[in-house]
Amino acid sequence: MSEKMTFYDELVWRGLVQDISSPELIDKLNEGGLTFYIGTDPTADSMHIGHYSSFLISKRLAKHGHHPLLLVGGATGLIGDPKPDAERPMITYEEVAKNIEGLKKQAEDIFGFEVVNNYDWTKDINVIDFLRDYGKYFNVNYMLAKDKVKSRMESGITYAEFSYMILQALDFLWLYEHRDCTLQVAGSDQWGNITSGIELIRKKLDKTAYGMVMPLVTDSTGKKFGKTEGNALWLDKNKTSSYEMYQYLINLEDSMIIDYLKKLTFLTPEEIMDIEKQHNEAPHLRLAHKTLAREIITDLHGEEEYNKAVQISQALFGGDLKGLTAGDIMLAAKQVPNIRIEEGQKLIDVLVDNKICSSRREAREMLAAGAISINNERHTDENEEMHSAGAIDNKVMIIRKGKKKQYIGLF
Repeated sequence: MSEKMTFYDELVWRGLVQDISSPELIDKLNEGGLTFYIGTDPTADSMHIGHYSSFLISKRLAKHGHHPLLLVGGATGLIGDPKPDAERPMITYEEVAKNIEGLKKQAEDIFGFEVVNNYDWTKDINVIDFLRDYGKYFNVNYMLAKDKVKSRMESGITYAEFSYMILQALDFLWLYEHRDCTLQVAGSDQWGNITSGIELIRKKLDKTAYGMVMPLVTDSTGKKFGKTEGNALWLDKNKTSSYEMYQYLINLEDSMIIDYLKKLTFLTPEEIMDIEKQHNEAPHLRLAHKTLAREIITDLHGEEEYNKAVQISQALFGGDLKGLTAGDIMLAAKQVPNIRIEEGQKLIDVLVDNKICSSRREAREMLAAGAISINNERHTDENEEMHSAGAIDNKVMIIRKGKKKQYIGLF
């Protein structure tokens, strides 16, 4: 951290503070020693990159001497936090239990957080106690004024979703009473739920709790960070490979890259400002993008996975294939078209039959121009026979037409 900045000042400089519940929180954040929690509902068995951006602020707090708790919503996940436009589909108890196990392992392995499950303290509350002990403290007009509820009033909202706010407030109250947890941290879309918890603690216990929210990390159009064609980038490397993560990160838009370095890495302000200077002087080198990819992938999956992602990326675009297996290539290149190659098939037939080239004439022109490469070596003989012995692990060939069009040939 810069010597001229307090911890809170640096959070603001990084763009990580959208709102805090009280000015008193600033000194408490600077001093350290708070127990705080961040929550996630088990809607999948892996977190995605959107979770990562939120959880990093918790990791920063932990590094500064605060104690983090990760709440996995075994109870709230069965209801679902209201979406702005439609009701979430219900998931089964079995799905929730399976997802909790995956999230718990990730939280402990990646972030080192202690994990708690709100199902443990919610499952035995009966409906009468719920209404008397918690529901009586919530004014319906107050709940209707919250953004998440307000956005659904026209299309309609079920009572189950409407009650989600009370369940989350109950979590904050329970953690305050049983774990001395005085702070909740989340993305800005949780502000209404956080302030409801603060109010419940004030009304029931006459105590003060705090909340802090960070802006949601988005691209320049407001689209959530990490959403690609409707799919999330998962933190589980078996769901999203390190190579796929690398490709996403190095292709982020230039206008947002310094913001991402501030929010998504532990590089110092001085280091980031130096990278920004170099990036502005030579943006084509993509130093900022490569640095972001290195920091995130190394943090998530380790240095070996990052190095492999770089090697695969370079190999697919003309670099050294040494040390890569067919499995590495297949895992990395999920989005690359796959084609079938028959043992002994002539190269020109491979190109035409798989529509890599539109005609035999185009194929001959491409071959003569040296525009066809196989495993990063140029091939010019249209009658050359393709054999698995020349493939990676006798299974895979990387076929490239020109500089950018790639195909995975499978024997």
